[in-house]
Amino acid sequence: MKQIILTGIQPSGTLHLGNYLGAMQPAIEMQDRYQAVYFIAQYHALTTVTRPDELRRYTFEVAAGFLACGLDPQRTILFRQSDVPEVHELAWLLSIVTPTGLLERAVSYKDKVAQGAETNHGLFAYPVLMAADILLYNSDVVPVGRDQKQHLEIARDIAQKFNDRFGPVFKLPEPVIREATAIVPGIDGRKMSKSYGNIIPLFGGEKEIKKPVMSIKTDSTPIEQAKQIEGTVLGQLMQAVNPDAYKDFVALAATPGAGYGDLKKKLLAEILSRFQPYQEKYRHYQANPEEVEAILRDGAVRARTLAAPVLEKARQATGLSS
Repeated sequence: MKQIILTGIQPSGTLHLGNYLGAMQPAIEMQDRYQAVYFIAQYHALTTVTRPDELRRYTFEVAAGFLACGLDPQRTILFRQSDVPEVHELAWLLSIVTPTGLLERAVSYKDKVAQGAETNHGLFAYPVLMAADILLYNSDVVPVGRDQKQHLEIARDIAQKFNDRFGPVFKLPEPVIREATAIVPGIDGRKMSKSYGNIIPLFGGEKEIKKPVMSIKTDSTPIEQAKQIEGTVLGQLMQAVNPDAYKDFVALAATPGAGYGDLKKKLLAEILSRFQPYQEKYRHYQANPEEVEAILRDGAVRARTLAAPVLEKARQATGLSS
């Protein structure tokens, strides 16, 4: 039997190239090696997404986007976090063994407070719900970046404290460290992020993609001079979108008379070519949302099948069940 890999995806905004190259593509590739259990983390998103219409739209976009990009619902369990109510009971059971100091040391909490975020209970208790997400499905491994390893370490600490008090209930999952990859830059050179407003949309129409691509920040090298694009936004994006075309792209940039407009059009063509099949599938799901809904509901049934025995074991250990 394959090991279970668990990851959550927050529905917090429009999907863009950075989302795909940094998270979606690796997650889809992992379904070949593991029993993948992927949930759309709506409850976590509520700490930042406050409009119900936006949460519903982003949730659909995440589900349809993963399916369009190759996630196989027959092999992978894809579901909405809100369709598995067991996670909240488990979060409460975990909260009774979670030291306040552990939550206060969470880097994500401290960072958001430093940035002026509202210090509510949801933000503070975020790691406990995350631990419930991780432990509820008896997951073996959890993919994390090196800068996110603390999230899993906190979940393991909470699970160990529960096991120490009530007996060996929870499996302690191991991290699968995602090796550092080049950050996908946005059109202004900073990391591509919705919060910076510098994204290239993954499922936009040609005009929606063309506008940000043609706005990519470049220098003032005259058109008659060769352009050095290695390490630039244009170069990094081309290397990320189509590594096989990168050498020719560099050669084009070095050709006197080739302007940045020509290079941007070449990048645009590569983006449209690579993602056109995904965009066609995405439009299919937009036109047939009932298919996405059926997949999510089926995923929730399968996820609850995994969750039920884990929660019951925790209930029995605490005395809630006989």
